[in-house]
Amino acid sequence: MLSNNDILKKLRVALSLRNDDIIEILELVDFKITKGALGDLFRNEDHEGYVEAGDQVLRNFLNGLIIYKRGRLPEPKKNVKEENMMKKEKEGKKD
Repeated sequence: MLSNNDILKKLRVALSLRNDDIIEILELVDFKITKGALGDLFRNEDHEGYVEAGDQVLRNFLNGLIIYKRGRLPEPKKNVKEENMMKKEKEGKKD
């Protein structure tokens, strides 16, 4: 079975991503990682500096990749009925 590290490596190669790109992708979802820590994820398993990528790293990378490739989703528009109710609530609080 593929580890999270293997999945990250394969995606990096398939999408021709550099480490700077991956850091940028992770920052899109407010996940901070240093170049050194990222390098540890891409080492061979038998290397002493190898670090296993947790589910959180992979999940954040995939979520960031969606934003990186597609862009952010636009804010959903509120329907007119909701807006009128909110206005009435605000007006009621002012009195």
